[in-house]
Amino acid sequence: MGKDDAETTKLKQELEDLINKCKEDQKKQQDATLEETCSGLADAPKVKLTTKKLLKGHINKVNSVHFSGDSRHCVTGSLDGKLIIWDTWTGNKVQVIPLRSAWVMSVAFAPSGNYVACGGMDNMCTVYDVNNRDATGAAKIVRELLGYEGFLSSCRFLDDKTIITGSGDMKICMWDLEAGKKTTDFNAHNGDVVSISLAPDGQTYVTGSVDKTCKLWDMREEKARQTFFGHEADVNSVCYHPSGQAFATASEDKTARLWDFRSDQQLATFKPPNTNPGFTSCGLSLSGRFIFCGSDDNSIHIWDTLKVQHNGVLAGHDNRVTSLSVAGSGMAIASCSWDQHVRVWV
Repeated sequence: MGKDDAETTKLKQELEDLINKCKEDQKKQQDATLEETCSGLADAPKVKLTTKKLLKGHINKVNSVHFSGDSRHCVTGSLDGKLIIWDTWTGNKVQVIPLRSAWVMSVAFAPSGNYVACGGMDNMCTVYDVNNRDATGAAKIVRELLGYEGFLSSCRFLDDKTIITGSGDMKICMWDLEAGKKTTDFNAHNGDVVSISLAPDGQTYVTGSVDKTCKLWDMREEKARQTFFGHEADVNSVCYHPSGQAFATASEDKTARLWDFRSDQQLATFKPPNTNPGFTSCGLSLSGRFIFCGSDDNSIHIWDTLKVQHNGVLAGHDNRVTSLSVAGSGMAIASCSWDQHVRVWV
């Protein structure tokens, strides 16, 4: 073993020891579990959601779905090289947008409903103006954001003028869409940044990564406020709690978890009672009482976050559920799958 190898091994061990010490210090602060604290609460009622609309139109795996701020329209991206904007109330397609690259991994709807964005293996983020059409009648491309050294894994609009992205080059970037310029560009994780969730007040955001950690960031800073360790594999999805004080995660390690900013640690681990699937996506109900997790076993699992009890399963998809989005109104969930379909649960 060379000198450099020995040095690396030593440093890795030091880092491991530091992380373990942090975990021990956190444990000391933990005087009770969420289950114990909430044991006196009545059990939550069974969540009874059914597929209100089955949205058919894609002809390949659907990888991502996101609701508009109006809680009515949603956008989906598929490997068939199309973005489709749907009216979830009627089940109709509002627009079909052909993409230059079929390898779409992430989609985002601006809260205003004026723009949609997508990206993936093409290593860029493309922004479309929903209200303006080009000569072919498709939504007009207003920006192609280049300069990524890895695939685009996640994107979220702060408003019509600003978008934040996470990518396979481990970076977080923020873009001024009017100028078409990056305003922020920094290394955020030690692996692909897979998921981004914005705080309800828009001041902070959470990221999840292949490096098994989640981080809390301030919009104005390039240094993480908090780092959360605990998952044993890729963190596929993060979702801010409506209270702004916590967030949920879904991971490849076959668990979903709830984390608290104030106590700087994990509050609960969610596992299904009978199966053992990996989780691809997560969302929280408007009150934060329920967590919904899309999984490899073709279904969406539901837990009561306070009592840490499995509440049920939404079954209907015929292949792995890749992404889900809870409407801002809390009245519906949209989910998409490798079965080429999008379902709206009400």
